[in-house]
Order: sequence, then structure tokens, then C-alpha cells
Amino acid sequence: MTTAGPSGEHDVRHANPRQGRARPAGPATRTGRDRAAPSSAPSSVQAAVPAPAAPAGGGAGARPGLTLAAVAVVQFMVSLDLSVVNVGLPQIAAGLGFGAVGLTWVVHAYALAFGGLLLLGGKAADRYGRKRVLLLGLGLFGLASLAGGFAQEPGHLVAARAAQGVGAAALAPAALALLATTFPTGRAHVRAFGVWSATNASGGVFGVLIGGVLTEYAGWRWVMFVNVPMAAIALALAWRGVPAGPPPARDRRPDAAGAVLATAGMTLLVFGIVRTGTHAWTSPTTLTTLAAAAALLAAFVLVERTVERSTAREPLVRLGLLANRSVAGANAYNLLAGAAMASAFYFVSLYVQGVLGHGPARAGTEFMPLGAATIAGSVLAVKLGYRFAPRTLLIAGALLTASGFAWFGRISPGGTFLADVLGPSIVVGIGFGLCLAPVVSTATVGVAAHETGAASGLLNSTRQLGAAFGLAALGTAAHDRTGPSATPGTLTDGYALGLSLGAALLFAGALIAVTVLPRTGPPRDVRTETPDPHTARD
Repeated sequence: MTTAGPSGEHDVRHANPRQGRARPAGPATRTGRDRAAPSSAPSSVQAAVPAPAAPAGGGAGARPGLTLAAVAVVQFMVSLDLSVVNVGLPQIAAGLGFGAVGLTWVVHAYALAFGGLLLLGGKAADRYGRKRVLLLGLGLFGLASLAGGFAQEPGHLVAARAAQGVGAAALAPAALALLATTFPTGRAHVRAFGVWSATNASGGVFGVLIGGVLTEYAGWRWVMFVNVPMAAIALALAWRGVPAGPPPARDRRPDAAGAVLATAGMTLLVFGIVRTGTHAWTSPTTLTTLAAAAALLAAFVLVERTVERSTAREPLVRLGLLANRSVAGANAYNLLAGAAMASAFYFVSLYVQGVLGHGPARAGTEFMPLGAATIAGSVLAVKLGYRFAPRTLLIAGALLTASGFAWFGRISPGGTFLADVLGPSIVVGIGFGLCLAPVVSTATVGVAAHETGAASGLLNSTRQLGAAFGLAALGTAAHDRTGPSATPGTLTDGYALGLSLGAALLFAGALIAVTVLPRTGPPRDVRTETPDPHTARD
């Protein structure tokens, strides 16, 4: 029987640890550990609310407003850090003496640590407490940013970026799991995820602007220092606003073998993909790396299957999560959307600076319409989320974003910002804003409270993997189209192809939403529902 703990994170210590989520009550009950229950029935998270009058955040000590503020600052900071450094790379190379190959590790070190450790970070949040893991991740991220700003040698900065990635891998899934458990359903759920999506999008877009302005007027070190005050603010908000929660159940040992295999496999996979810029997809280096990653991840699956049948060890990620159509479909959708959007920032930035000849500060300013449109799309998703199911918004958002990418695919070498960039930026931004909150909500709602960290880590992993894959695969296609002669015309042809392929990825995402995600109704508010005494039984 699940009960609501004082923090709003539902206590599942009396649940069967081999069950992934509670079964809905009544004649509609479905058997099978890994099947997703119909969304019309209250989930284990929804049903655990003890009284209709209970606030969204839970009982004594919970401050849902401060929790939401802390999560918003965390997500803005993580998203900003993914883009703020890129604009300053030329100045970083000149300031610290990086070579052409070594400079790529300023980006790769963060990507490898972040992408490789996300599953482990999500599990740690479930096992050791979300507040504790969030605070530790924020502290490490802030200290690493400070150290990176004071770096005197290339190795110092690369090490600081790797430490940032470790901190982000801890705090990102912990923050998202806190959001899912503090606002489990209803109108508060829609509003909270709308705020999350707006800050997520604005962090990525404003990172380009802030990076350009800081690099041009204050120096490259400030693209690292800028994270320090944000980490301090998030720490203060989380310390005061996030309740400690009940002690997590630790009746089984952690799956150390699964953690090692998953971390090594994900790290090698991201490494193999991001290195395709210097080693071709068909090169022995790339093929060997990807084959080793596949072998490690296959071994991880086999280990997890064995662990799931054990009563002595606790799996890193219960494979039955992926039997839930909502979780599987949302992660596949997230992978494709992440690949497309990462390539959009990359190609549009190169087009504006390399073809149109705009400086970094101006180029950053020209991303503002995309950011504003994404925020507007996120606000629209909140309003529409009261009336339409998340699946509907995901389909509409993917199709609208795909149309914007197709429009981007018509850029020309003699174009202008107003004619070639502004219009598609607005369409892409609104469409992407419609997608952000629903995909996160779909991947976490209905998941048992003790698995929200794992589900959040999985979702962050697919986004990071999608971004790495999108940049590598679409960048390779664009490079091949450009050819050996890099003129404004050939460069534009390559960028246009990459953006058009991004439209195809988003259309595939819409097909996944249509065919995989279950049909549901709009979210219901738990405060208007009558609790069923038969719900939430394992």
C-alpha cells in the first residue's frame, strides 16, 4: 500500500519492490507487472493523495512554490551551460592555447560525464533522497564552474567541464523527479511542467545570447563564472523549499554491476558518436567504439533481467519501465526531438555567423525570437493542457516544429536574417514549446514514486544521446553536401540539408506519438476526485 509521506514523495516501502507501479482498482484491473494501466484510472501517484484538500506538494514542511523555483533555476542553468560555452570556444582556444583537437574536449568532457552518468544519477536520487542528491549535484556544479573560470591550462578546463557534467548528471534527474512527485497530477501538474519547459527552452536559447555578450565584452572566463550565482540561488531555494522526505527503503543491495555496465556503455556510445567529427562513421575507431558500447549495453540488459528476478539486489533501471507505452514512446520521441533541436542551434548559428557574417553578440541576439517563441509555446501548452491530452500536444508540436525546419531548409547564401531566419525561428519555437512539457509529463506520470528518479534519468539520457547523435549524423550529412570547397553557396547547401533532415526526424516523432503513445484524456485535478479505497494496491 502506498502512502503519502510528509514531503509529498509517496512512501512505497511496503510495496513489492519487484512491482513497477500500482495496479488500478476495480474491474478494469490488468495483470502483468510491466503493463501500463489505462490513464483514465488513477495511478499509484494520483491515488496516494490522502485527502482532496492536500496541497500539491504534500504535507508538513513542503513548500511547492520554492520547490518549483529551485527546479526552474536548476533547469535553466543546465540548459544554459549546454550552449553558453560554445560561442566562446575560439577565445578559449586563444586564451589557454588549445589545439584544434584538444578544443573539442571542452565540449566532449561535459557531454561524456553528463550522458554517461544520468542513469546512475537518477537511481541515486531514488535510493538516497532527491533533496540530498540535488544539493550535492548543485554544490559540485557550482565549484566546478568556479574552477573552470580560473583555469590556467587546457587540462584544468577540461577537468572542470567533466566535473560539471558529473554534477549535472546528479542534479538534473533529481530535480525532474522532485517536480513529478511534488506536482503529481491535475492543473498544478500542467502549470509546473509548463514552467519547467519554459525555463528549459529559455536556458538553451539565452545561453547563446549570454555566451556571445560575455565573450565579446567580459572575456571567455565569464561563460564559466555565470553558473556560480545561479547554483548558489538554486542551493538556497532547494535548502529551504525542498523537504527532506522519509528515509528511502534500502532493503536490497544496489546493482553495482549494472551501474558499471550502463555507465561505461553510455559513455562509450556518446564518445563514439561525438568523435565522428574527426573519425568517420565507417572508420575502425568509430566502429570499434560503437561495437564495444553495444556489447556493454547488451550485457547491462542481461544483468538487469537477472537482477529483476532477485530479491537481494535492486536494479539500476527496471526494464519493465520500457514496457509502459507512455515511457517508451516519450523517450523515443524525446530522442528524435533532441537530435533535431541540437542540430538547429548548430546549423543556424553557423549560417548566421559564417554565411551572413554576423558577430557572436549579434548572432546571440538573433536567437532571441526563437527563445521568446519557445516560451510562448510553453505558455500555450499550459492553457491547452487543461483541455487536451499530452499526446495531442506532442503530435501538433512535432508537426509544427517540422514545418519550421522545412522552412529553414530554404535558406539561401544571399539571404538575410529577416527573410531566412526570423519566420522559421518563430514557428520552430512555438512548436517546440508545445512539445517540451507534455513529453516530460508523459514519461513520468503514472510511474511509481520510487522510480521517478530512474524514469527522469532515462528521459535525460535519451535527450543527451539524441543531441549527440543529431549533431554527429546531421553534421556529417551537411559536411558531405558541402564538399571540399567551403563557399557561402556550398555551406548553405550543407546547412539546408541538415535542417531538412531535422524536419524528417520531427515528422518521425509525430508518427511515434500517433502509433505508440496511448490515447488519454486531459489531466484531472486530484483535488476534485474521490479517493478509491481499493487503489494503490501492489
